[in-house]
Amino acid sequence: MNTPPDNVYLIAATFAMALVTLLTRLTPIILPKRLLDAPLLLAVNKALPLSVMTLLILTSLHWQQPKAMPNALSVSLGLSPLLVAEILALIVVLLSYHWKKQLLLSMLVGIASLNGFLWVLNLIGFQ
Repeated sequence: MNTPPDNVYLIAATFAMALVTLLTRLTPIILPKRLLDAPLLLAVNKALPLSVMTLLILTSLHWQQPKAMPNALSVSLGLSPLLVAEILALIVVLLSYHWKKQLLLSMLVGIASLNGFLWVLNLIGFQ
């Protein structure tokens, strides 16, 4: 059986994510309480949700070339409408999380703003 490289990557990424999740869940049980209350660990724990969300969004950005007949702005900057919308949505997510400190709300705002920015860019003809 010949497995395509994309499937191998997907399977490896799934197992790696499962391993990280398992280690993350076991660490508080294994570590002594005094280490869990360390200021550095508390600061990392506070910033972790935003860091993970930012990394996930950044890795999902589509770094693609503009279409065959792009406008002058997309040619000069080398940006596609999808990439512009994703960058703007990322900024909105970061501001939303900074303001409300609610991860789920920030994710919902990010999804809504991404779709809104795509709609506006389509409306103004950014190709």
